[in-house]
Amino acid sequence: MKKVIVACGGAVATSTVAANGIKELCKANGIDVEILQIRMSEIESSLQGIDLIVTTMRIKRDYGLPYVNGMAFLTGINKEETEEKILGYLK
Repeated sequence: MKKVIVACGGAVATSTVAANGIKELCKANGIDVEILQIRMSEIESSLQGIDLIVTTMRIKRDYGLPYVNGMAFLTGINKEETEEKILGYLK
């Protein structure tokens, strides 16, 4: 099982859209995934066992884990490219 952090400012609106998109993407590609939906401020304390970080806001910090900006799940712009990056990290 792969573990993915999906984070935004309040861990409610935009991260829910991105989390649902990632769940659907993984299901369609036969990847078991557990989503940890959190606030940006909670990333550092939630890294144990995480395979990928996806945020709907830009981050400058390197957490030492693969990172993908998930804004494409909200805008639709470059969504296929974003999905391919996510799959590349999770396969």
